[in-house]
Amino acid sequence: MKIEKVNTQKAPKAVGPYVQANKVGNLIFCSGQLGINPETGKIVEGGVLEEAKQVFKNIEAVLEEAGSSMNHVVKSLVLLKDIADFAEVNKIYAEQFNDVLPARSAFQVAALPLGGNIEIEVIAVEK
Repeated sequence: MKIEKVNTQKAPKAVGPYVQANKVGNLIFCSGQLGINPETGKIVEGGVLEEAKQVFKNIEAVLEEAGSSMNHVVKSLVLLKDIADFAEVNKIYAEQFNDVLPARSAFQVAALPLGGNIEIEVIAVEK
């Protein structure tokens, strides 16, 4: 089966040797997104909640480029620098999806690239 690389200028460039997403058949495997503003290449200011909002903007841009949307996400992985942010992040997370919530895992990690407070990766299906 063919692997199609997905890249868009509407989301930040990868900070390492990876693509924004890979599309295989009707599945889209989106790399973890940080709260990076694609215009500046830097993490947005304001802490974990502002970063979470930017993360979802980035994910949405990648998914749209791949022919999908937030409402077609089937699995997500949330990485938090501080698990104490879990409840607050959940409020923003819940606003991103309509009727169907994706399966999800969430973990606290020791550190994230570029000093980020949150990183989220998703798997979605085509529209």
